[in-house]
Amino acid sequence: MSAPTPPAAPKDPQFPQEQPAYGEAPAPVPAAPAKQGKLKKFLGIVVMLIAAVAVKFGIAYVFNSPVHAEAGDCVRVTGSENNPEVDTTDCTDKDANYKVLKVVKDTFDVNACTVGEAALAQEWDAEKFVLCLDPVKK
Repeated sequence: MSAPTPPAAPKDPQFPQEQPAYGEAPAPVPAAPAKQGKLKKFLGIVVMLIAAVAVKFGIAYVFNSPVHAEAGDCVRVTGSENNPEVDTTDCTDKDANYKVLKVVKDTFDVNACTVGEAALAQEWDAEKFVLCLDPVKK
């Protein structure tokens, strides 16, 4: 003789899982991925912090770094006397307005240049130097 089967439980949309048959163990419930969610959130924050640091220091260095011109290079100097902007350029470029005569390293002393030469002191972090410039004759 076999045991009578229990009546089928009505299906409730809130509980879509089937009820186990009489005498069967209930199916294991998967664990909630709480640890995985916290790990993803933590890694996301770490990535954002690294990106912020890279932007703060990396981009600032690229766009605000001094011109590393050498003697014989031409530059275009624009901006005010107190805040000049210097870009290296080809000497044949129409925008080139100065030629670098010499570079004096580890100083801000603009008097290191010969009288009559323009001098431009540059600094970035611990690096400092003076560009001695001569106007380009066109």
